[in-house]
Amino acid sequence: MQEDITPQKVGIACQGGGSHTAFTAGVLRRILRESQSFKNYQIIDFSGNSGGAVCALLAWYGLLQNDAPKSIELLNVFWEEAMANTPADVWLNQLVIASAKLRDEGFPMPEISPYSYPSYGQKWLRQILEQLVDFNKIKELLKPSSPCLFIGAVDVCTGNFRIFKNADVSVEAILASAAVPILFPAVRIDDRLYWDGLFSHNPPIECFVHDLAPHESKVDEIWIIQINPQNRSEEPKNVSDIINRRNELAGNLSLNQEIGSIEAFNRWFKKGFFPQNKYKYVEIKKIELDWPLSYSSKMDRSPSFIRNLMNYGEERAERFLESLTT
Repeated sequence: MQEDITPQKVGIACQGGGSHTAFTAGVLRRILRESQSFKNYQIIDFSGNSGGAVCALLAWYGLLQNDAPKSIELLNVFWEEAMANTPADVWLNQLVIASAKLRDEGFPMPEISPYSYPSYGQKWLRQILEQLVDFNKIKELLKPSSPCLFIGAVDVCTGNFRIFKNADVSVEAILASAAVPILFPAVRIDDRLYWDGLFSHNPPIECFVHDLAPHESKVDEIWIIQINPQNRSEEPKNVSDIINRRNELAGNLSLNQEIGSIEAFNRWFKKGFFPQNKYKYVEIKKIELDWPLSYSSKMDRSPSFIRNLMNYGEERAERFLESLTT
C-alpha cells in the first residue's frame, strides 16, 4: 500500500534588484513548471520587494486561479515588455547605463530630484501591471486554500516597515515597493508615503513564520531567490567596485537580520524551548544569482541581458530542484 506523503510547505521570497530580477523570473518559471509534479513540496506563500515584488505578484496571481502556466505567461509578458526593443528605448537604455557607470567611477553627475520631471517609468509600470493583473478581482479569487502574498515597503516619514498582504496588495503597493528614492517619487497609500522595500525587508521572510495563520498551515521551508551576492572573493579597491559592494551589502542587510532571527529560533526550538504543537523548525534554502554584475547593470534593459538572466535563472532552479531529490 502506497504511503501518503505530507508535502513540505514552502514560502518563496524574491529579493529586489532592478533588471537583475529577470533571474528571479527565470527561477520562478522553472519552479512553476515543475510544481505540477511536486509530491514532497507545496508552495503556500510568496514575498517580494521591488522587482522581486513584481515577480512574486505575477507568480501568485496565476496560482490564485490554480493556473501555473498563467503565472509563467505573465512573467514572460512582463519581461518582454520591460526590454528596450525600440530604437528610442535602446538609446535611452544606453544613456542610463553610461550615466550610472560614470557615477560609479566617481565622475560628478547632476543629481535631479524625481519630483522635477514626469515619472515615465512609474507610469509605465502601473500600466503594464494593470494590464496583467486585475487588482479589483483579487479579493474574490482569494480562498482559504490560496497561497499568500507579502509585499514590503517603508514609510518615508516614520521609517516604519509595512507588509501588504493578499487583498491589501494593490498596484500602489507594488509601485511603493519599487519606488527607488532617487529614481521615483514616493507612493501615497492611505495618506502615508512609501519607498522601496529595500529599506525594510529585502525580501520579507519573517512574515512567513510570524503570520497569524495556524501553526500547521505555516511554512516548513523558505526558498530565497537572492540577487545580491553574499560573498566576494576579492577586496574592492577602485571606486566602482567599492560602490558595487556597498550596494550589495546594503541590499542584504535586512535579509541577513531576518535569517539570523529565524536561525536563532531554530536553535532554541531544537533545544526544546518552544512547544512543538505551536511552533515548527523552518529550513532556509537559497537560489543565488552568482554572476559578478555591477550596480549599473541593475538598470540594463537590453533584450540579450534580460533573456540571459532569465535562462540562467531556469538553470539554477533546475539544479536546485534536482538537489532536493538527492
